[in-house]
Amino acid sequence: MPKLAVFPKAFMIPLCKDGSMRLSEWIALAVKLDIEGLEWYAGFLEMKDEKNWLGFRRQVEDHGKVIPMMCCSPDFTNRDAAFRATEINKQKRWIDMTQTLGGSFCRVLSGQKRPELSIDEGIKLAADCILECLPYAQERNITLIIENHYKDDFWDYPEFAQKMDIFCKLVDSIHHPFFGINYDPSNTYLAGEDPIELLKRVADRVVTMHASDRYLKEGTLEDLRNEEDGAQGYARRLSHGEIGKGLNDYDAIFRILKTAGFDSWISIEDGVDGMDQLERSVSFLRKKIAGYWP
Repeated sequence: MPKLAVFPKAFMIPLCKDGSMRLSEWIALAVKLDIEGLEWYAGFLEMKDEKNWLGFRRQVEDHGKVIPMMCCSPDFTNRDAAFRATEINKQKRWIDMTQTLGGSFCRVLSGQKRPELSIDEGIKLAADCILECLPYAQERNITLIIENHYKDDFWDYPEFAQKMDIFCKLVDSIHHPFFGINYDPSNTYLAGEDPIELLKRVADRVVTMHASDRYLKEGTLEDLRNEEDGAQGYARRLSHGEIGKGLNDYDAIFRILKTAGFDSWISIEDGVDGMDQLERSVSFLRKKIAGYWP
């Protein structure tokens, strides 16, 4: 049966930018939920000091939970070789971080959709960097998971491989036992595409999932695409919503995943309107999982 983790989507600025929230505070909130794990983020301010890593693992495990997944955002689509080398070194450090925390999955991305890049060039840059990281990950028993991503909170441009065809082409160029997909249905809507169509194309390579629901507070998806380039982080008109209340068809998603043999971690990106909302999302997914993995 799939296991549930949570991600502190509502607290990214306090935990990663201004330091107004401590990780111990987030842990204390999260462990009260009906979950098995906490997804970690490499950009937490307190993770800069490697001496803290093992202590946070112990804090989580003392509550009977684990840290299964690492969320990080390598940017491999820069033409500058020195820049890419730095990103590869960052990714290797995040792999080490994942291992120290006791995790099994560490995210990779393609990088930012820089205006000067062609599709073929961007795919090659991203694939070459990921392939360079994979032996390092395998040695540490860490699976690299590429997400059909929208945009990192602190990026200027959207994900290079945001569109389904580009994402699938990139994934098809990498075959390795320690490489798989972290599927996020909501991000497909932001590409103006169908998340079920994407899942049908990649279900056999999905090893983890982000559970979320999204809606637009105003305007259309076309309006969103027109404003996203050059604006750091998420567009203002975009909002995370309570799971089960947005656009995603979780019955269709779970039917496909169950048929494909999925039995891994589902991490919840929710709670932007409070912990009560996150708790309702956990409850919704618990019931859905029990229905498809009885």
